[in-house]
Amino acid sequence: METIQSIKNLGRKEAHYKIPEKEFPFDPKKPMVKLLGTGGTIASRLDYRTGAVIPAFSPGELYGSVPELADICNLETEKLYGVFSENMGPEQWRGTAEAIGREIEKGASGIVIGHGTDTMHHTSAILSFMVQDSPVPIVMVGSQRSSDRPSSDAAINLINATRTAAESDFAEVMVCMFGPTSDQYGLLHRGTRVRKMHSSYRSTFRTIGDIPLAIVEKDRFIPLREDYKRRRGDRKVKINTAFDERVSIVYYYPNMKPDIIESLIDHDYKGIIIAGTGLGHVNKPLYPSLKRACDRGIHVYMTVQTLWGFVQMYVYDTGRDIMDLGVIPAANMLPETAYVKLGWALGQSQDREEVKKIMLTPLAGEITEREPHNGYLILQGGIPEVEDFISRYKK
Repeated sequence: METIQSIKNLGRKEAHYKIPEKEFPFDPKKPMVKLLGTGGTIASRLDYRTGAVIPAFSPGELYGSVPELADICNLETEKLYGVFSENMGPEQWRGTAEAIGREIEKGASGIVIGHGTDTMHHTSAILSFMVQDSPVPIVMVGSQRSSDRPSSDAAINLINATRTAAESDFAEVMVCMFGPTSDQYGLLHRGTRVRKMHSSYRSTFRTIGDIPLAIVEKDRFIPLREDYKRRRGDRKVKINTAFDERVSIVYYYPNMKPDIIESLIDHDYKGIIIAGTGLGHVNKPLYPSLKRACDRGIHVYMTVQTLWGFVQMYVYDTGRDIMDLGVIPAANMLPETAYVKLGWALGQSQDREEVKKIMLTPLAGEITEREPHNGYLILQGGIPEVEDFISRYKK
């Protein structure tokens, strides 16, 4: 800096880059798929002159970026929101569910929802409750790495998700993302049992406490289970977007102080989900506050922060003591799924017994009878246990 004597600004040039756009071809023989955008990068590239990520979202832009889509379907797009996934919330969840209902009634063969990966499992879970008995696939998709990177998963995930929406028989809310670390196949995860499990790994989404619905390959779908809801020919779908936002999720840690629970009570929260230790435990100093919460009519449910496994509060005295306070075990619901389901349940009723009935009745696979005996080993990402499992289906 000491050698610089003067600086003169002689002007500047703005770079306006646009992704090449081609007209998306229409084929009356192909199904119609609607792509709803919420702000996650579906297909984009980096403009190295400006440093900006340029999203591709119109059908023509997507065709220019991922031409394989034209071999699958006729594509329509609609940008619902332009937010980072951490800013998705009840307003956006309601709007997305309502848009899904409109597109199904209009005749879409399937719905794809572009979404940021960080909170995609929250959105897939709440949409599983807000959109019930869909006659067509509803497929959420995102990417861990942007399209300008050689290791990007954006195009493959989008192709797999679009094929699922257009051609598959799975009529549920699902997440479609990478299977193994290679690009051999994608996996379809049930919306209430999926979770993002790695900050940057491409195979970040895993089905927890169960196995995925299916494998998506280039030329076929391989179901991994038989209990999925099938595609129907009608246009009937139930949209119920009632949601009470006065719900919190509390992750228990050693030496947690009761003032956290007291604050939720004093701020008029109506529901608390606890992610407890082990089989569903918290320390004794929290007991008086939890009793006060339950006595005030706040709905308090226990999940486990281990993610895998069931709440088992009958095993130890501590668990039974916590239930005596009024805390209700939530079986093997994932904490995030329990959180959005409780908000949805309180949107239906404030009656304690009715809310309990809704919470403990499986509506979209959020509670299962049991875990598969080898489920904990099936990490869905390319290790020997995984390949042994997959080989049974790929014959």
